[in-house]
Amino acid sequence: MTATTEESWEPDHGAPYRPVPYRPQRMEPSESLARSAELRERMAGRRTVRRFSPDPVPEQVIRDAIACAATAPSGAHQQPWTFVLVRDPEIRGHIRAEAEREERISYDGRLGEEWLAALRPLGTDEVKTHLTDAPALIVVFQQRYWLGEAGEKRKHYYVDESVGISVGMLLSALHLSGLAALVHTPSPMRFLSRVLDRPENEKAFAVIPVGYPADDCQVPDLRRKTLDQVMVEV
Repeated sequence: MTATTEESWEPDHGAPYRPVPYRPQRMEPSESLARSAELRERMAGRRTVRRFSPDPVPEQVIRDAIACAATAPSGAHQQPWTFVLVRDPEIRGHIRAEAEREERISYDGRLGEEWLAALRPLGTDEVKTHLTDAPALIVVFQQRYWLGEAGEKRKHYYVDESVGISVGMLLSALHLSGLAALVHTPSPMRFLSRVLDRPENEKAFAVIPVGYPADDCQVPDLRRKTLDQVMVEV
């Protein structure tokens, strides 16, 4: 991990409300319509990828995507997330070995037949080559509470919701930057805290391989719900 000279963030607990002006320039309707149509089309091309090329990707692109994810709204503005960028092949190999051990147990019966049936159209199994083929992993941790350097603690609020929103923004930023990704959630994920030496207040949320799709990459032939199926107007 890279050292930083920036001052560590601490919760502004009990501080008075201090508003500042917010006056973003209003976009013309024609430009707004054009941008929204372009964004909708680009995001419609996003797919979950399980076959990655080992080709390296610009690290700054990943850093910028994580910075975008960190702008997500969060409960009480407590920003309860940590993004661990893993490039080291040995550590990625260790993560894959641990994940596959848990996945073998899951696919051998822990998931149950209903869950396994739901997964069959996706073509998944206990072999997780994406964890070592992709040149980078972003392991997302949720901070269940704030932990100060002296051991002091502050409760965080709406942690699951906040981290989930940030991961959605991360996936969008990666896709719009030309990279492919996958949300992998081995269960249980406690081994990630041990492998990556994370503090006691953090709990693993997801492992996200990042890279370019392999030349022979294939994805399931799936359809998304239409807008009418996911939106209700009142």
